[in-house]
Amino acid sequence: MNIIEIFLLIMLLICGIATCLTKNLMTSVIIFMSFSVVMSIVWGLLEAPDLAITEAAVGAGISSVLLFITLLMIQKIKDKTNEK
Repeated sequence: MNIIEIFLLIMLLICGIATCLTKNLMTSVIIFMSFSVVMSIVWGLLEAPDLAITEAAVGAGISSVLLFITLLMIQKIKDKTNEK
Protein backbone atom coordinates (compact mmCIF):
# COMPACT_ATOMS: atom_id res chain seq x y z
CA MET A 1 0.00 0.00 0.00
CA ASN A 2 1.32 3.39 -0.86
CA ILE A 3 0.74 6.67 0.94
CA ILE A 4 -2.10 7.82 -1.32
CA GLU A 5 -4.13 4.67 -0.65
CA ILE A 6 -3.58 4.97 3.11
CA PHE A 7 -4.58 8.65 3.00
CA LEU A 8 -7.77 7.81 1.07
CA LEU A 9 -8.70 5.05 3.53
CA ILE A 10 -8.17 7.42 6.45
CA MET A 11 -10.34 10.00 4.68
CA LEU A 12 -13.07 7.38 4.26
CA LEU A 13 -12.97 6.63 7.99
CA ILE A 14 -13.05 10.31 8.90
CA CYS A 15 -15.93 11.03 6.51
CA GLY A 16 -17.94 8.05 7.75
CA ILE A 17 -17.52 8.96 11.41
CA ALA A 18 -18.12 12.67 10.78
CA THR A 19 -21.33 11.95 8.88
CA CYS A 20 -22.70 10.05 11.85
CA LEU A 21 -21.60 12.54 14.49
CA THR A 22 -22.57 15.79 12.77
CA LYS A 23 -25.70 17.42 14.19
CA ASN A 24 -26.37 19.70 11.21
CA LEU A 25 -28.16 17.77 8.47
CA MET A 26 -26.83 19.91 5.60
CA THR A 27 -23.26 19.38 6.78
CA SER A 28 -23.91 15.68 7.08
CA VAL A 29 -25.11 15.51 3.46
CA ILE A 30 -22.04 17.39 2.25
CA ILE A 31 -19.72 15.06 4.16
CA PHE A 32 -21.62 12.07 2.74
CA MET A 33 -21.09 13.49 -0.75
CA SER A 34 -17.35 13.82 -0.10
CA PHE A 35 -17.33 10.21 1.15
CA SER A 36 -18.78 9.12 -2.20
CA VAL A 37 -16.19 11.13 -4.14
CA VAL A 38 -13.32 9.58 -2.17
CA MET A 39 -14.86 6.13 -2.61
CA SER A 40 -15.07 6.63 -6.37
CA ILE A 41 -11.35 7.51 -6.39
CA VAL A 42 -10.63 4.33 -4.43
CA TRP A 43 -12.60 2.27 -6.97
CA GLY A 44 -10.54 3.91 -9.72
CA LEU A 45 -7.30 2.97 -7.96
CA LEU A 46 -8.58 -0.61 -7.62
CA GLU A 47 -8.97 -0.64 -11.42
CA ALA A 48 -12.75 -0.88 -11.36
CA PRO A 49 -13.76 2.05 -13.58
CA ASP A 50 -17.36 0.91 -13.92
CA LEU A 51 -17.81 0.99 -10.13
CA ALA A 52 -15.97 4.33 -9.91
CA ILE A 53 -18.31 5.95 -12.43
CA THR A 54 -21.37 4.44 -10.77
CA GLU A 55 -20.26 5.60 -7.32
CA ALA A 56 -19.60 9.10 -8.59
CA ALA A 57 -22.91 9.31 -10.43
CA VAL A 58 -25.16 7.67 -7.86
CA GLY A 59 -23.36 8.33 -4.58
CA ALA A 60 -22.15 11.87 -5.12
CA GLY A 61 -24.69 12.87 -7.72
CA ILE A 62 -28.20 11.51 -7.52
CA SER A 63 -28.24 10.61 -3.81
CA SER A 64 -26.91 13.99 -2.79
CA VAL A 65 -29.44 15.85 -4.94
CA LEU A 66 -32.27 13.78 -3.48
CA LEU A 67 -31.03 14.42 0.06
CA PHE A 68 -30.78 18.19 -0.62
CA ILE A 69 -34.34 18.20 -1.98
CA THR A 70 -35.50 16.28 1.09
CA LEU A 71 -33.87 18.84 3.38
CA LEU A 72 -35.57 21.67 1.48
CA MET A 73 -38.95 19.97 1.79
CA ILE A 74 -38.43 19.41 5.53
CA GLN A 75 -37.57 23.09 5.93
CA LYS A 76 -40.72 24.11 4.02
CA ILE A 77 -42.85 21.88 6.25
CA LYS A 78 -41.24 23.37 9.37
CA ASP A 79 -41.88 26.90 8.08
CA LYS A 80 -45.54 26.12 7.39
CA THR A 81 -46.07 24.66 10.86
CA ASN A 82 -44.38 27.66 12.50
CA GLU A 83 -46.70 30.07 10.65
CA LYS A 84 -49.82 28.54 12.17
